[in-house]
Amino acid sequence: MFHISRWKRPTMASGIALSVLALSAAVMPQAIAAGKTITAVMHSDLRVTDPGLTTAYITRDHGYMVYDTLVATDSNFKIQPQMAEWKISDDKLTYTFTLRDGLKWHDGKPVTAEDCVASLKRWGKNDGMGQKLMDFTASITAADDKTIVLKLKEPYGLVLESLGKPSSLVPFMMPKRLAETEPGKAIAEQIGSGPFKFLPAEFQPGVKAAYEKNKDYVPRNEPASWTAGGKVVKVDRVEWLTMPDAQTAVNALQSGDIDFMENPSFDLLQVLEGNKDIKIETLNKFGFQTLGRMNFLHPPFDNVKVRRAAFLAMSQKPVLDALVGNPKYYKICGAIFICDTPLATDVGSETLVKGNGMAEAKKALAESGYDGTPIVIMAPGDVVTLKAQPIVAAQLLREAGFKVDVQATDWQTVVTRRASQKPPKEGGWNMFFTNWVGADVANPVVNVSIGGRGTKGGWFGWAEDAKVEQLRDAFARASTAEEQKKIAADLQKHAYEQAIYIPLGQYFAPSAWRTSLSGVLDGPATPVFWNIEKK
Repeated sequence: MFHISRWKRPTMASGIALSVLALSAAVMPQAIAAGKTITAVMHSDLRVTDPGLTTAYITRDHGYMVYDTLVATDSNFKIQPQMAEWKISDDKLTYTFTLRDGLKWHDGKPVTAEDCVASLKRWGKNDGMGQKLMDFTASITAADDKTIVLKLKEPYGLVLESLGKPSSLVPFMMPKRLAETEPGKAIAEQIGSGPFKFLPAEFQPGVKAAYEKNKDYVPRNEPASWTAGGKVVKVDRVEWLTMPDAQTAVNALQSGDIDFMENPSFDLLQVLEGNKDIKIETLNKFGFQTLGRMNFLHPPFDNVKVRRAAFLAMSQKPVLDALVGNPKYYKICGAIFICDTPLATDVGSETLVKGNGMAEAKKALAESGYDGTPIVIMAPGDVVTLKAQPIVAAQLLREAGFKVDVQATDWQTVVTRRASQKPPKEGGWNMFFTNWVGADVANPVVNVSIGGRGTKGGWFGWAEDAKVEQLRDAFARASTAEEQKKIAADLQKHAYEQAIYIPLGQYFAPSAWRTSLSGVLDGPATPVFWNIEKK
């Protein structure tokens, strides 16, 4: 699922833009003048505040402000203690977590093991990686107020990686009374134990979300590293302001009316690069994977030979050139599980990365029995990072010999329509495109696009492939990094042969902030606002 929407290209005259800026500035508190409030324009407006209900990245970012996790991932991909230390039994079947001292909920009550057990159970119902962990789990109980005991049915190699996953859905801890909210219903309050407190009285969807420093929070002693280590808050407040017009937000950043802009549009970066008071940096070094997904239920992509022909026709460079333009901010990458990570491999990816598969695609299509059935591609026009892929893909497919029906729509319609299993002639589809942050595709268990469960819990497109599921289970059971790497390579080879999905490269979304800020952290789930100082 795509979670990040970029600012649209400016369409307003400068006078209107300045009026919007003045209106936005009117909601800023006087605390900014004191230099203890960070004011940020995020990639999206915050609407859903329950981090257990949606994989939307803005809700994940909100979660990191308010909540904390039992364990976390550092910049060496190592799982580190966060709220709890742990011990593992010799038979690898029992994990015992002990909560550290000083943990309090924002309402002043102590964090207990029962709270955490309820939180883990809620997360385990909603998250794909959590569901897989629960398949291997015999029980999760509270032995006493500070001790959580997780017992497995059989050894499982991804217990800590599941509990420390940095991106959606993150296993955030919350009070038991909130964690026991019935499935599908939003929690009633935003009460966590994290470094910031949410200010519901100031929350105006479409305008502003505000947070204040949690003075009762006791950070860990270790240096901050990705989502692990000491979450030391060095300002009094953080405010997220909504500015949907890209030019308005850039003007506000340059004038000092805001401090931080998560995702300036690529075509406005040059404006900011010339300002000595602005720093530009890509915080998420693994970026986003953009990808194409075919529908396995209906012709012609129910035929693996046709899918394979479509796969061979695809090329990453023209997609990335149209999507991003500047090679500084994209990477041609044949690794399903993201380049520059422990599971990266180029096996099976030659035609994608070299763009040399068209002749083979034409031959494969001619031999596949393809009868000219039009390929219905959903093409959203309202999201900058999803407009280019359908157009470029359609051109490549036509060159290979496919008939293509590009249907213009908006992203929310795609989100709804891709869940339909009806034939394309009845409102269904054959192909759509989306983006995932790197952390959400970095291994075979967390990456839902690689699944082979078909209509029984599979991702949109409903690929059914027993070998894929066997390899995913083998990866989950693997006990060494070497074994995991081999299984991941075998899975990638098979997935490309079957055209389970088509990775179309990685792109990087730089953030920009005023040089009055220091200590901005990088990581796979950014931005985070602890560790930042403001002059």
